[in-house]
Amino acid sequence: MAGAVGARYAEACRELQASYPQDLDVVAILVDALLGVRPWQLWDLRTGDPVEGVPTLEAKEHIEQALAVPEARRHPGLLHFAVHLMEMSPTPESALWVADWSRQVVPDGGHLVHMPTHIDVLCGDYRRVIETNELAVEADERYLAERGPLNFYSLYRAHNLHFVMYGAMFLGQSEVAVDAGRRLEATLPPELLRVQSPPMADWLEGFFPMTMHALIRFGRWQEIIDEPLPEDQQLFCTTTAVMHYAKGVAHAALGDVDQARAQRELFRAAVERVPASRTVFNNTCQDILQVASAMLDGEIDYRAGEVESAFAHLRRSVELDDALPYDEPWSWMQPTRHALAALLMEQDRLEEAEQVYREDLGYEPTIPRANLHPDNVWSLHGYHECLTRLGKHELASVVGRRLGIVRAQADVPVTASCACRLSAMGEAAVAAAGPLPLGFGTPTGEGAGSEESGCCH
Repeated sequence: MAGAVGARYAEACRELQASYPQDLDVVAILVDALLGVRPWQLWDLRTGDPVEGVPTLEAKEHIEQALAVPEARRHPGLLHFAVHLMEMSPTPESALWVADWSRQVVPDGGHLVHMPTHIDVLCGDYRRVIETNELAVEADERYLAERGPLNFYSLYRAHNLHFVMYGAMFLGQSEVAVDAGRRLEATLPPELLRVQSPPMADWLEGFFPMTMHALIRFGRWQEIIDEPLPEDQQLFCTTTAVMHYAKGVAHAALGDVDQARAQRELFRAAVERVPASRTVFNNTCQDILQVASAMLDGEIDYRAGEVESAFAHLRRSVELDDALPYDEPWSWMQPTRHALAALLMEQDRLEEAEQVYREDLGYEPTIPRANLHPDNVWSLHGYHECLTRLGKHELASVVGRRLGIVRAQADVPVTASCACRLSAMGEAAVAAAGPLPLGFGTPTGEGAGSEESGCCH
């Protein structure tokens, strides 16, 4: 209801609320209307200011006044809208109390159970992201048993499993992430995607290939190569493109540049078949696949020994990733900075890598709040290793304490921020890939493989 219609509706709701100023249901209706004037455009992500012409602060004032009343802290609508209001803001942590109030207000409403994790994930509480969304999935399963999968709510069932994956990937929990991806696939059967009205494929098919991102995250290259392509590649067009991207990255990591280039050609052809109407919530699949394209170019060039070209592509992928419209989970599953920084470290470009990790973790004020990934195990590891190898031992000690806590929750050894950094992934990975690119320098002193550096073997 955005635009002129949304503005008129909001004005009508203002008049209604003026007549019933103490009615929490009416306040919730008004806040919903105010947020709908320009959906998902409440805050300027770059400046942190409210978007001009959007009643962001008006909505915030109504919510704050309402939540001062204790009974409002059990109102599902007000809590729901408060999370959405603050998640795009420069201070999502200010809604942590709201998130906690809302966790069990409607225990059978999967989407409402899940809502607090829009704040949790921005604050780096990935363990709670997993736990809360699993509770939401349990509620979804009860709904599924009653109503089946052929309905609009399947979008929200997919959303909750997507969130489980996202949290698990940041926490280094490979089995949880891959399992959630497989469950996500299972909850999106072809008969659901073939529903024409509403256009379920446009809204849901982009979720289907998420498992590929988890497999890349954990360097499970042979599994990616062995994964069969969809039988119906027209229906599963985004899936086909993502799988060719993943197979290209896998072949590159295993040192087969020719096969990686062949997969890149198949990827580019598949992207052409993805309609502009296909989305993952706020992002078009075409825009998401542009990030994949730059990433794949970078990975291939790196393995071909064209290091500077590779870094140019990877930096471009960071720009594209940062520029995606706001979404939670973010539409690109593994932050592009993780690969860029990992390969910079493999080339002994430690100061550059340190800067990239600082950006990802939120230690640089120039990066939009929504693009930060606080306390994720991958960047904490990389940042700690950079600090150690650069001799910044006091700061490394501080970061190391946090890293130790976070890394203890991973189910795999965390030795690099991206599995594409073969020198940190063990002898088997390096042997399978063949020679490293020209310019590679073997770490010396407090290197990647030492306990002091924060690596885990």
